[in-house]
Amino acid sequence: MRRRAPLAVLLCGAVAGCGQSARGADVPPPTAPAVPAVTASAEPTEPTGSVPLGHRGGWRITTYYTALESLYDGEPKAVRGCVRFHCSHGKTPLGEYPKDFLKVVQTEGSGRITAGPQQGRYLNWSHSVGFWLDATTRDSRGHPLQPWASAAADKSVLARGQRFAIVECGKDGNGRATEKKVCQAFRKARWTVTDLFRPGYGGENHADVYIGEEKGSRLSESPFYTTLSGATLGSS
Repeated sequence: MRRRAPLAVLLCGAVAGCGQSARGADVPPPTAPAVPAVTASAEPTEPTGSVPLGHRGGWRITTYYTALESLYDGEPKAVRGCVRFHCSHGKTPLGEYPKDFLKVVQTEGSGRITAGPQQGRYLNWSHSVGFWLDATTRDSRGHPLQPWASAAADKSVLARGQRFAIVECGKDGNGRATEKKVCQAFRKARWTVTDLFRPGYGGENHADVYIGEEKGSRLSESPFYTTLSGATLGSS
């Protein structure tokens, strides 16, 4: 679970066209990103010249993602919010969406709308901004999140801009050794801290990595929506 740093004072300086309608030009529906390809024989290695970060086996790695509205079927609930970047806790009607979808958006920070007049756009959420409509996902500086590349951490643990790799995966969320193909995918990726936890939500030796848009199966059926306990990180 992730909680982003406040966006209210960050978005205006970070996003081109600040203060204009979030609709902007027509934006085609995005294509769901793919998990990094890993062949059966591939054995990712520690990045050349990598410097260990923290204690070996001392990291907890969680994942965050963009919810996909079509996977939810809860009771519709009307949402009000902003249609501009430079806005906080707006009151403009943004449409009706499944309650369970909205709950996940408030946990993960973003969701892609798949039906209705806002189809193809994103419903984003931040504690300091509330809901807003957008053409993309956003990190705490207003930049689009990059699947299998963007990460979040407390700034006292990993500074913004820090690049890292997951060198060892440790155990999965069920306390078992992480499945080989899952570990290979996480180790193959190279992450950059572009997002920050709200104070008190991150913690020591904890990083959160963004794995893109929710797939066609529910989370319980996908091994990539997991927690890596006892992981090892190295600089990248």
